[in-house]
Amino acid sequence: MDTKTDPRVAELMEFVSIPSVSAQSAHAGDMRRCAEWLVRKMESIGLAARLEETAGNPVVVGKSPRDPAKKTVLIYGHYDVQPPEPLELWTSPPFQPEIREGRIYGRGASDNKGQIFAHILGVGEALAEGPLPVNVVFLVEGEEEVGSTHLAGFLDKNRGELACDFIAISDTGMAAEGHPTLSYALRGIAAMEVRVFGPAQDLHSGIYGGAVANPATAAARLVASLHDKSGRVAIEGFYGDVEEMADWERQAAAESPHSEAAIARQAGVSELAGEAGYSAVERIGARPTAEINGIGGGYQGEGTKTVLPAQAFFKVTFRLVANQHPENILQLARRHFERHKPPGVRLEILDGHGGEPFLLDPHSPPGLAAQRALEKVFGKKPALMREGGSIPILADFEKILGRPALLLALASPDCRAHAPDENFPVENFLAGIRLNKALLHELAK
Repeated sequence: MDTKTDPRVAELMEFVSIPSVSAQSAHAGDMRRCAEWLVRKMESIGLAARLEETAGNPVVVGKSPRDPAKKTVLIYGHYDVQPPEPLELWTSPPFQPEIREGRIYGRGASDNKGQIFAHILGVGEALAEGPLPVNVVFLVEGEEEVGSTHLAGFLDKNRGELACDFIAISDTGMAAEGHPTLSYALRGIAAMEVRVFGPAQDLHSGIYGGAVANPATAAARLVASLHDKSGRVAIEGFYGDVEEMADWERQAAAESPHSEAAIARQAGVSELAGEAGYSAVERIGARPTAEINGIGGGYQGEGTKTVLPAQAFFKVTFRLVANQHPENILQLARRHFERHKPPGVRLEILDGHGGEPFLLDPHSPPGLAAQRALEKVFGKKPALMREGGSIPILADFEKILGRPALLLALASPDCRAHAPDENFPVENFLAGIRLNKALLHELAK
């Protein structure tokens, strides 16, 4: 069947066309419309589905007919998407999806509408063939892109109904195009903003320069203090809870198709950089980092304005690995900045959001089942990968429901999630439908 006439592809494009942007209040109506669209779709394939209200955007719950003799799989995803701006950088409008060269282009095509919809359709096709080998519960939220603020409370309130034996999520990226990938670890995150204050107002840099501390210079020194010459984070105690990679992990990283050349090409850089003693794949997934996300202060307009700025700022996020905790890292960072503060300035340090890291043993029975399903569908041994990104809600799943998640990637490495021209290969979408069916059978064993 031509993919452009495949009704499954047409439905996905309809799903993507709904501008469910959780970060923008103007789209509140679209958020509800998208959730209601999902409920109708789940009902049409034979699931009992409903929309559950939260203090924020609604959660969609869908359940297959329950057989108490069977195991239960909870499949999680999200229907909210990132803001599409800057619009001028899109080749086609972000909410008017198009198929070009075998890929669906549109905001949310890969993150996460294409991936979660593949699971929904997989369950639908399996139900049409007969009873499912396992019980299935879908949990699709509308606030993942804004921190899943209300999901933990929803999990806690409904832990009995959501009790399960396994959790499956496709919201991660493949190690290489078309290469099956089981992500067994994700980094956590801790965010912070540091504001640096000096004089009461901007000063003439000729009259006061050399006598009054410059907040922009102080901010630059604080930023520079974060790393040593080898690329390690220089915060005292930062690595105190970090465990070295096991031999099999270093071997898996060495065999990963996610090569250094591919990473450089995708990033658009001529060479890679980072902590000495580790490959780029290892640094991305298995090592903690400190990254400056924004920095500013002083005159930003055209030409020169000779001022000594009154204040400056920088924003930093720390990506964390297993055993590191956001609260502890933020406390260590605060102590570091206060200790390295240059004289003549005052600091205001604001803690931001945080999320725990995630780690699954890929050699556990569920991990092996996931690997068998991936190999069955893609025809090759899956890559075992530690991913650099964060899904903070994973810690809540494990804490509240008592189950770690299986992260089965469907997004291609160059899917441009969160960026203009986000896309999802049609081939990955159709493979995801087959993967869902294979996974349910493998978990039933």
